[in-house]
Amino acid sequence: MTSSHRLHIGFSANTTWLSGNAWRRPDSGVYPGGFGDPGLAHIKRAEAAHLDFIFRADVLYNMGLGSGELDPNLQFAAVAGQTSSIGLVTTASTMFIPPYYLARQLQSLHWLSNGRAGWNVVTSLGGHGNFGLDEMPSADVRYANARDYLEVIRKLWKSFPRNALIADRDSGQLIDPDLIQQIHHSGPFHKVEGPLNIPTHPAPLPLFQAGASPTGRDFAASCADAIFASCPDMEAALELRSDIRSRAVAHGRKADDIRVLPGLSLFLAETREAAQALFADTHKGIGDQRKIDYVRDTAGIDLTSIPANTRVTPDMIQRPQTVRSRTHADLLYRRIEHDSPTVEALLNSVEVTGSSHWPVIGTAQDAVDQIVAWHSAGAIDGFIAFPGGSMASYNLFFDEVMPRLVALDLFRSSYEGNTLASHLSRY
Repeated sequence: MTSSHRLHIGFSANTTWLSGNAWRRPDSGVYPGGFGDPGLAHIKRAEAAHLDFIFRADVLYNMGLGSGELDPNLQFAAVAGQTSSIGLVTTASTMFIPPYYLARQLQSLHWLSNGRAGWNVVTSLGGHGNFGLDEMPSADVRYANARDYLEVIRKLWKSFPRNALIADRDSGQLIDPDLIQQIHHSGPFHKVEGPLNIPTHPAPLPLFQAGASPTGRDFAASCADAIFASCPDMEAALELRSDIRSRAVAHGRKADDIRVLPGLSLFLAETREAAQALFADTHKGIGDQRKIDYVRDTAGIDLTSIPANTRVTPDMIQRPQTVRSRTHADLLYRRIEHDSPTVEALLNSVEVTGSSHWPVIGTAQDAVDQIVAWHSAGAIDGFIAFPGGSMASYNLFFDEVMPRLVALDLFRSSYEGNTLASHLSRY
């Protein structure tokens, strides 16, 4: 299976695109203006490169990292009027936010951006203590809730169609009440009367999802326009894209209805040696004990006293009953099962040091070559860029990687529409 379409490319607006301890570098550019800076400079840079969208991940609890992120809905609302074309993909949880409130909030952002909002649908991995819950529900329960939640959202968006807003000053009729309907939703998790109290924007609001477990994949294939994915190598990407497309067809959709967009972790420099040094510098402050703790908690393997050159083999895995993220746990198991890496290699792998994103550590041309290879093989429909390590890496992505992809006719040279849905269309 190959892909003949041009790439769809997004950019992560989270400060975590720097990875590891890169924020400590003097050229990291992290929080130069404190939390009052909505990141407009980064968003305008991405828009100048004609990227499909800016993406913001989000959590509803303090992860203990000593920093945080602005609310993505508020951040994007602040920049919507100062941009004109780039999509604004926010993240919002189906676990803790009432669906009526979120349906209204997302449509508000869609109107403020004139059809450029997108929603990354997440079921949350934590934060329950901030919302009156003693523990997180199981993944199956969270996804069952998400299905009910999404049904409510879609019904609410249909309950007040745009053409119901008449605003006829001569007759004094503001709306056509016959076109606005209550939804009377009574599902297994949510009961909502409706209708929504603002009209729905005429442009579709695309849905994104990142579930990679079997349950998550099935949910994503049933509803998402695009999938965010952790794919540490091409084999993982090929398997995921093939499976997601098959599941989409099983849900009565076309395989091309869904786009698979892995995270692309870029450590770029003028030479490969400099890129390797950048990567090493970025990760040197991540203590081995933290990585050892992660492997122990996720795979049940205590590497504390095992020599660095010892192979970690599949028979050593003791899968815990519960893990924080089943997706990332499965990727760690996969690395051990496929490679039997040494202790040193495992502790420095993207499955342990990062989020299992596709890594490129090299020059701008190295990044282009890998992107072309993955695209030609049918492993991806595009990617979300995480240029890590330094602002130099960030600049190389925009100044060299993107122009080369345009020159290869793998990406647009200008916007052909002004809504996120138009950017995501096949061309």
